Amino acid sequence: MQYDVAIIGGGIVGLATGLQLLRQKPKLKLVLLEKEDQLAKHQTGNNSGVIHSGLYYKPGSLKATNCINGYHELVRFCETEKIPFEITGKVVVATREEQKPLLENLLKRGLENGLEGTRRISLDELKEYEPHCTGVDAIHVPQTGIVDYFQVALAYGRKIMQAGGTILLNHKVLNISQKGNCNYIETKNKTVEAKLVINCAGLYSDKVSQMGEDPQKDVKIIPFRGEYFKLKKEKEYLVKNLIYPVPDPNFPFLGVHFTRMMKGGVEAGPNAVLAFRREGYKKSQINLGELAESLAWPGFQKVAAKYWKTGFGELYRSFSKAAFTKALQELIPEIQESDLVDGGSGVRAQACDRNGGLLDDFAIRESQSLIHVLNAPSPAATSSLSIGGTVAEMALKRFEK
Repeated sequence: MQYDVAIIGGGIVGLATGLQLLRQKPKLKLVLLEKEDQLAKHQTGNNSGVIHSGLYYKPGSLKATNCINGYHELVRFCETEKIPFEITGKVVVATREEQKPLLENLLKRGLENGLEGTRRISLDELKEYEPHCTGVDAIHVPQTGIVDYFQVALAYGRKIMQAGGTILLNHKVLNISQKGNCNYIETKNKTVEAKLVINCAGLYSDKVSQMGEDPQKDVKIIPFRGEYFKLKKEKEYLVKNLIYPVPDPNFPFLGVHFTRMMKGGVEAGPNAVLAFRREGYKKSQINLGELAESLAWPGFQKVAAKYWKTGFGELYRSFSKAAFTKALQELIPEIQESDLVDGGSGVRAQACDRNGGLLDDFAIRESQSLIHVLNAPSPAATSSLSIGGTVAEMALKRFEK
């Protein structure tokens, strides 16, 4: 059987893309290929579960547009499919005087992105929202929420199959070749034929993009592990909802923060350290070949040279619970090292170009018979239906002729 579209990757972006394709063209013959024995095993399944509002992103960027549109689509989807979620709101807190201008810029950006109700709050109001949090200035963002993205992804998968799509697990893609108007996708189990291939392979999206026609060689995925602690049950009262610091505007991570989870508990973190393999969720997980690729990439070398102080601090916190605790104490001084227990980790697929640019925006590339989603970092889960809709529109243009 020849499919119209084959999607590589069963994370939330690949699943959302498949769902949006079938919504717009129900008779499309669609297959989704996932290398693992379950969907959403990697970035999606290790997500912190925040429904992002669009506060941080440059107005007019793909991130801003897709996050704001995706936010509303996600909420409607959860309501329709009866997936539990909460719109909790969050506070972003400046803990030092020099952070006040950055906080003001965040507020302006949020208002430009249409976040009605986002506002500066007094320190007394901060205590009302988060009684144990301290700072010198703060804003409140009412649109932020929490959800279990693993459950969202599984719901996308169910909807794909109900609409007549096919999902093949344990189908790792090994190669893609073209003959005539057809792509031949070689997996470890069989060869799948499709007119169009959409690459949503996440941590391996750059590897897939080098298969087949017009290989994309100017971007490499650098894996960054984010490590979390959880608050002990008896200390969860210290956090009501979500507490974020003012992020470093030059570094594409939001800093350690507190997140109440939809499935229960409160997470504290993450840091951001180079992972020693692309799916390296533990310090002990090392792939020498993948690590060497990361270290040898000219872009990463430039990033390391530019951010070595920040990187060293993140690495130090990775090995020192006391240092991690100290970072958390900037927001909640009552937190003690003994209040924290291990909370797992996730790995972020961060695209890096040859010139040392950490791609901040979503990056989607097209060739004649392939579409590559090369960079879809946070807030990709929040934005998934919007990103999926964007990619679906790009794909369906191929079938209008």
